[in-house]
Amino acid sequence: MLANFITPDARDPRLAIKARYRMLVDGKSVDAVSGRTIDRVSPGHLGVVVGTWPEASPEDVRLAIAAARRAFDTGPWPRMSGAERSRLMFKVADLILARQEELALIESLEVGKPIAQARGEIGFCADLWSYAAGQARALEGQTHNNIGDDRLGLVLREPVGVVGIITPWNFPFIIASERVPWAIGAGCTVVLKPSEFTSGTSIRMAELAREAGIPDGVFNVVTGYGDPAGQVLAEDPEVDMVAFTGSVRVGTKLGEIAARSVKRVGLELGGKGPQIVFADADLDAAADGIAYGVYHNAGQCCISGSRLLVQEGIRDALMERLLDISRKVTFGDPLNERTKIGAMISEAHAEKVHSYVTAGIASGAELLLGGERVGREAGLYYAPTVFSGVTPDMSIAREEIFGPVLSTLTFKTADHAVALANATEFGLSASVWSTNLETALQSIRRIRAGRCWINSVIDGTPELPIGGYKKSGLGRELGRYGFDEYSQFKGVHVTLGRPAPWFT
Repeated sequence: MLANFITPDARDPRLAIKARYRMLVDGKSVDAVSGRTIDRVSPGHLGVVVGTWPEASPEDVRLAIAAARRAFDTGPWPRMSGAERSRLMFKVADLILARQEELALIESLEVGKPIAQARGEIGFCADLWSYAAGQARALEGQTHNNIGDDRLGLVLREPVGVVGIITPWNFPFIIASERVPWAIGAGCTVVLKPSEFTSGTSIRMAELAREAGIPDGVFNVVTGYGDPAGQVLAEDPEVDMVAFTGSVRVGTKLGEIAARSVKRVGLELGGKGPQIVFADADLDAAADGIAYGVYHNAGQCCISGSRLLVQEGIRDALMERLLDISRKVTFGDPLNERTKIGAMISEAHAEKVHSYVTAGIASGAELLLGGERVGREAGLYYAPTVFSGVTPDMSIAREEIFGPVLSTLTFKTADHAVALANATEFGLSASVWSTNLETALQSIRRIRAGRCWINSVIDGTPELPIGGYKKSGLGRELGRYGFDEYSQFKGVHVTLGRPAPWFT
């Protein structure tokens, strides 16, 4: 066993949570019509069931859609003032903070992520709700007062309607908090379908919204599998928009389904984020950031910095620092406060990650560290893994591995670095490490990615938009732009006085 592996403690009393959840439809907690349920076994503690929730059928989803439709068409929410919506959303933020420990434990057990990381994420989500609440009363349209003395133009902002939101398993509470507050803040109503692996905190979020006074039918949650639950959200004509975060394969399929009824679609899909390190970078800071960027959430992160592009001449010095961190970083038991890297989400996914590592070795890449599953009798853990000598044609350089696996390539010039960064079908995120601001900014401006950092990685704030280029998605979330995603804009021409006659 590796010295930096923290063995899970099977006697930890927090493993006794075994929560049983119910869906939330029209303000009521309900079971699936069929009575079927899904058990979640903690990926960090094999054999321990930590949550059970309903397995929704098409009928369950349609009931939730009908509730959201009624709440939008006849309920008070879309007609409330921004100030009224804002007040209730601030209450949700306060309740999230008040339940931070409870929510963090659920998230840690279901996802397998370190408890300290989960705690920080819940706090960030409260900030997301607070920001959206504040902006909800500041949303505005436009007036055009310069189109003639006898004319006035208005641009009215209106909510898009009923929104189906489908979230993945890796950051269930964060990604729901990146979408739900913006949708309901714009005046929409929502049906949220979280991953079948990690539904507990999404249900709790909706329950807290109900506790805060959000009207019935505004925020509904159905739990179950993508087929049929997610598919019904994409197909049903009563849903005006579908927002999906997940794989390119599923996102493409949902987009095709939604296109049949000309339904609006927002997509945040896969990534293969480059971390570019120039020769003038602070190598200690860069090594620490690179490790964080690829190992955060066990690499199960769409904005993971999984491609290291390092300038020739500093490769050896940087790799020495990075390997030193990688050998020491603690991984294992999600409930241990010292753990930095938790578990893989499922057995199938752990094997998929390992298959990429095997393919990398077979294609000629040099494995410098890791490349193995650890503690298999206790949980689904994969050791921090670093490759060198990677070429752009290798699968580990082009495809999203979604694990704690770093692929290292070298470059000569800034032009070469940008070309390598853009040599992928993805465009979700990118980092540049340099003490020369001109070098960093000029590189960022040429990289086709929607979420970028200079001298940091996987940083975030509610004020800045997120989203992808190329196959990484459509649309933008967060910031003021995030409200546009859930808004319709209506142009109104107002004639002042009597218009000139058309027929005399």
